[in-house]
Amino acid sequence: METVLENTLPVAKPKWLKVKLPIGKKYTELRTLVDKYSLNTICASGSCPNMGECWGEGTATFMILGNTCTRSCGFCGVKTGRPETVDWDEPEKVGRSIKIMNIKHAVITSVDRDDLKDGGSIIWIETVKAIRRMNPTTTLETLIPDFQGIERNIDRIIEANPEVVSHNMETVRRLTREVRIQAKYDRSLEVLRYLKEKGINRTKSGIMLGLGEKEEEVFQTMRDLRDVNVDVVTIGQYLQPSKKHLPVKEFITPDQFAIYEKYGLELGFRHVESGPLVRSSYKAAKHIL
Repeated sequence: METVLENTLPVAKPKWLKVKLPIGKKYTELRTLVDKYSLNTICASGSCPNMGECWGEGTATFMILGNTCTRSCGFCGVKTGRPETVDWDEPEKVGRSIKIMNIKHAVITSVDRDDLKDGGSIIWIETVKAIRRMNPTTTLETLIPDFQGIERNIDRIIEANPEVVSHNMETVRRLTREVRIQAKYDRSLEVLRYLKEKGINRTKSGIMLGLGEKEEEVFQTMRDLRDVNVDVVTIGQYLQPSKKHLPVKEFITPDQFAIYEKYGLELGFRHVESGPLVRSSYKAAKHIL
């Protein structure tokens, strides 16, 4: 199903969205390794604005289960279609990549694989096992899909027991059907609730701003997340991947992001990362503390 976009003029990017070029010895070393061994990181393939900062701190993000998603979210730059066959060697490849790069904290994410009976959860758990076997001192965050709310698939992630389990709400309740299409606001909340109730020590979620949400709706989403005992929240600016994707309705000011950070800390989140260039994995290593 194709997303119909409003006939509006694009909003000009403000000066606070300018990205500094990545520099530093650690970044240069990792960039060289990624190119030499053709390692696949979301940091590089997604042109993350925080790549230099995160790599400099020894943190990187890897995407598993291919690069084709079964969902067609209006905000996401990952292509939609018929996914490729599952690569059962992928867990070993990811584990080796992390070892070669000498990553201290790895974030693992994936496309949605609604075409698979297990939702891809078996590859997920095998990937965690491979990383831990080859990199026993590396800490892990798993940024998971909702697995359609199927508990036996979520249970595999819980069994793996990564230091942080994250699942993104992405937007406020009112905009969920438009922004995420196949996802459900309450189902995502229930996934986060279930993770915490089943013993995951640190849960995390993230939302994007600039899609037409109102301040009180953002506050409500943050309250909803605290109600299911989420520990960490990230809040960043949505940027349109292409003209086929949802348009940016507004660029949120740094001052407004600071208001959300203050409110989140008052609600009791352990960590609140709130700023124009914040992404799900930003400052990820500190979220285990």
